[in-house]
Amino acid sequence: MTDNLLWKPDWPAAQRNLLRWWQGEGLALHLTVRRETPRPGVQPLPAEPADIATWWTDPVYRCGRAEWHMANVDYWAEAFPYFDTQIGPGSLGAFLGARLEFDRETVWYWPVISDPAAYGSIRFQPAGNHWFAAHMALIEEGLRRSEGRYLVGIPDLIENLDTLAALRGDAPLLYDLVDRPGWVLDRLAELNTAYFEAFDRMYQRVKDGQGGNAFSAFQIWGPGRTAKLQCDISANLSPAMFRRFVQPYLAAQCEWLDFSLYHLDGTNALQQVEPLLEVPRLNGIEWTPQAGRPGGGDPCWFDLYRRIRRGGKSVQAVGVQP
Repeated sequence: MTDNLLWKPDWPAAQRNLLRWWQGEGLALHLTVRRETPRPGVQPLPAEPADIATWWTDPVYRCGRAEWHMANVDYWAEAFPYFDTQIGPGSLGAFLGARLEFDRETVWYWPVISDPAAYGSIRFQPAGNHWFAAHMALIEEGLRRSEGRYLVGIPDLIENLDTLAALRGDAPLLYDLVDRPGWVLDRLAELNTAYFEAFDRMYQRVKDGQGGNAFSAFQIWGPGRTAKLQCDISANLSPAMFRRFVQPYLAAQCEWLDFSLYHLDGTNALQQVEPLLEVPRLNGIEWTPQAGRPGGGDPCWFDLYRRIRRGGKSVQAVGVQP
């Protein structure tokens, strides 16, 4: 992929600022402004398909829709245009067998592990994998059509206990942490292997001249393997359980990636800040307050941001109002 973006003329400067932010040395701003007229040479917004699965998965429709939206936006500061290739949050679970249910707002994943003792190992098998092929078709369509105008992102894979919960179910998995912890730890190791294999296949297609990639979730880019990581189910865990069941696998992911951002979701997960700060190669932490609480950038979160910065991590504040 090109190192210059036609729809982001100052992309080299933005890349330098993003790298400084990853290194904890500066401020990176994501600012988009609606254009009065769309950029030339872009097809009209395509008609929506009647079928919801087609709405999510058809590469021609998805890319055409994304191009129309990008053509109507100016990308200021460190914001950049990219084709978001996700099919819902948690694509890795789909690759590993979770059943999908679509609606307009999101994709739901229904578990498939009813009997842990009989289920066997978790393996990523790309050959003949319907949902992996569907994601790769989106990536390939974006690469075919981008022509140096925008980046093509890696979808929101999700990993750790969240993906195991997609396969097993939230409540059964929480019981498993107590009843069969060895089974959970074995599956988490297998999930890391699957995550690395799936990520790398996509990364090899979308990486740019600096070896960097855009990651769909939280609109990040870094000059190397770059991803958002998370464990939303950790809202139900003590720090001791987080250190046992999440931290080692998260640390391995951060070691394998070049740039990593952790998505910390809701006040019920704030007890995990210290365990997160203990992960040496984790570069940054993003904080999402739950609905009904002040949004990102509100002064009530300044102490949290300062705590993260003192811990040597960059901070991403989302939804900040002018």
